[in-house]
Amino acid sequence: MLHVIDHPLAHHAITHLRDRTTKPATFRVLSHHISTLLTLEATRDLGTRTISVETPLETTTGQVLGQPLVVVPILRAGLSMVEPVANLFPDVSVGYIGIERDPVTHFARSYYCKLPPLAGARVLLVDPMLASGGSAVMALDVIKQNGATDIRMLNVVAAPEGVEAVHAAHPDVTVFAGALDRCLNASKYILPGLGDFGDRLYGT
Repeated sequence: MLHVIDHPLAHHAITHLRDRTTKPATFRVLSHHISTLLTLEATRDLGTRTISVETPLETTTGQVLGQPLVVVPILRAGLSMVEPVANLFPDVSVGYIGIERDPVTHFARSYYCKLPPLAGARVLLVDPMLASGGSAVMALDVIKQNGATDIRMLNVVAAPEGVEAVHAAHPDVTVFAGALDRCLNASKYILPGLGDFGDRLYGT
């Protein structure tokens, strides 16, 4: 399933993230904004539990978070999406998966993995760009092998090819995206896209 965020702030952020003249400092702020919106949408149905609380006037009941949350960025660009999640959910656990794309074959390969306990948790796999889907499918394979059953994927921009690849390999995973772009070019870059997210984020 694909869920594209439909919010004026999301449209604003995506438009300026695409702009090649946007400076790294502004790019980071906009990335934070869109990541926050994605996180809110991806946790809308997060499990809660009922507790009793004492107000200054009487006793009442309320809802508190009842399901652990884990965020797993795909290194390195995915790191930019961790802080917005942690700002909303200070008790979130963080795992890391390092995957890079071979510049010649365009195939993904894993070089690092460190995950907290995942069983019973809502897992947010975060990566700004969902292009061919190779990295996403590999990361989802690893996450499921480590016990996760409740997974959402968060992307700033997604290509149809990547969404299709994720759904073919992991039909139970919902993809939340800030925008669904047109296609990939011959070099597997998203069009119209916004360039290399990590390079633009860090000014490299």
